[in-house]
Amino acid sequence: MAIERIHARVEGRVQGVGFRHFVWTQAQALGLTGWVRNRRDGSVEVVAEGPAEALDVLVRALHQGPPASRVKAVHVQRGPATHEFLTFDIRPTV
Repeated sequence: MAIERIHARVEGRVQGVGFRHFVWTQAQALGLTGWVRNRRDGSVEVVAEGPAEALDVLVRALHQGPPASRVKAVHVQRGPATHEFLTFDIRPTV
């Protein structure tokens, strides 16, 4: 099973609504590694690695978000995994 990587940026009402915890929970359930963080521009950034099928599920979840969120856009780039992560973490805002 090939391991891939996504780098996503989610725009909309995605801060202050539990979006990072939502992504963390989804990633944990899917067995993904990587991280999620808020950005000062109001977006949420996600880097995740794992099987393509699991990443597809995560991308679908990013489009929906938790109940209090309002996702306007999800920008996703795919590429080869770097295998640099052991867990999935919530990182500080940048």
